[in-house]
Amino acid sequence: MSSDFETYEQDFSTLTAEITNKIGKVPKLGGEEKKQMVLNVEKQLEEARELLEQMDLEVREIPVQSRGMYNSRLKSYKQELDKLEKDFKRSRIAYSDEVRNELLGDDGNSSESQLIKLREERAHLLDNTERLERSSRRLEAGYQIAVET
Repeated sequence: MSSDFETYEQDFSTLTAEITNKIGKVPKLGGEEKKQMVLNVEKQLEEARELLEQMDLEVREIPVQSRGMYNSRLKSYKQELDKLEKDFKRSRIAYSDEVRNELLGDDGNSSESQLIKLREERAHLLDNTERLERSSRRLEAGYQIAVET
């Protein structure tokens, strides 16, 4: 039984290495190539989930004495898969941003003006937050005076 688990471990390790490699390539590709790579990674992530399910079933069949060690290994594999899925999601978001910018005609030269605009908006938000806090303190003081009278 544990030999099946170890076989699944090797398959999982190989698969996650391939997924990691492909996730790194997704933002660098363009057009149809990128779409195919995204679909391929999604398929491999599903395959990795299935491997984890098989490993989980194998762990359940292992005697209780040695089950703890296998459970901890399985838990770390699940965490690794979660991290890969998050990384993939980030690379897809970057992909979505690129597509959006392409469609909107943003050529990337306006990043400096966007940064300036973001800084101005942030300063405006901070000013408004400060104003709200001052107003809240005044209201609180007025409430205290009303309570005292």
